[in-house]
Amino acid sequence: MNTPTLLITLGDVAGVGPEIVAKAWPRLFGLARPVVVGDPDWVRRALDMIGSRAAVQVVDGVRAARPDLDTIPVVRATRRDLSSVKVGKVSAAAGGAAYDFLVFAIDETLARRAAGIVTCPLHKEGLHGAGVAFPGHTEILAERTGASSHAMLLYDDDLPLAVAHVTLHMALRAVIGQVTRESVLDKIRLLHGIVPRLTGAPARIGVSALNPHASDGGLFGDEEATVIAPAVVAARQEGIDATGPVASDAIFLPHNRAKFDGIVAMYHDQGHIAMKLLGGRRAVNVTAGLPIVRTSVAHGTAYDIAGKGVADESSLVSAVRVAAKLAAAR
Repeated sequence: MNTPTLLITLGDVAGVGPEIVAKAWPRLFGLARPVVVGDPDWVRRALDMIGSRAAVQVVDGVRAARPDLDTIPVVRATRRDLSSVKVGKVSAAAGGAAYDFLVFAIDETLARRAAGIVTCPLHKEGLHGAGVAFPGHTEILAERTGASSHAMLLYDDDLPLAVAHVTLHMALRAVIGQVTRESVLDKIRLLHGIVPRLTGAPARIGVSALNPHASDGGLFGDEEATVIAPAVVAARQEGIDATGPVASDAIFLPHNRAKFDGIVAMYHDQGHIAMKLLGGRRAVNVTAGLPIVRTSVAHGTAYDIAGKGVADESSLVSAVRVAAKLAAAR
């Protein structure tokens, strides 16, 4: 099969990860050579719950996997006992296992035994309960791969549009101190590098303002004049097609976003709210700046519906499709 091997990490098993893998499997196999990294027993439970006849193949390594429509290869990537984990409940064991799954997948991909990673959601409280001092997937990936510069993107292949975030998982009160000329320019550069691999065309980048109405000439702050505009000027001097700052309540409107293939948002919700309203479950989380390909679903563990058989697997299908595209573009 001339398709990339992609490792799908199960995430927090108390959430919807096992279920969306089980539901999506028939569609995933046509997009890539998928191998699940997680716990075989939880995959079996999910298959039983949705009434699937697919079988689990427990494999010792990625290269031993033989995926097909009716066979889901699963690498048991943790030694933690997950038998006491309850669906829909925060668990240190599940949080620690999600970390184990991710670390295994990173190391296998760095060793070139796989072309990329697609992650199901983990729960940050469970992660911290296991003593893992990272806010989430993105930061673990950056540290483990040695990436000095990285960004979380939300990407919608239908628009198509990619949004990078200058700041990510932090309190809103801390955001302003992290929005600097250098951090904004860094995210512009990352978008400039990855957007052509996503869209097949040169990147046109819009840069959002931080303050309301782009500060209205300094009435509501000066970050637009002192930080964001200088970063845009520096990017243009490097030959990057960048525009901004554009007021954040206007940059995602149809007549504006049509001008851009990528948008730099200043903080998490500024980009996430707009993209999730525009694309819903089509949105895919992409980590730019890593030496490996990584995409993810654009939703959380959904504890409230986990184990009920109603989780929507479409974001996972989109994430695998985008990961396969990025792997081919490398």
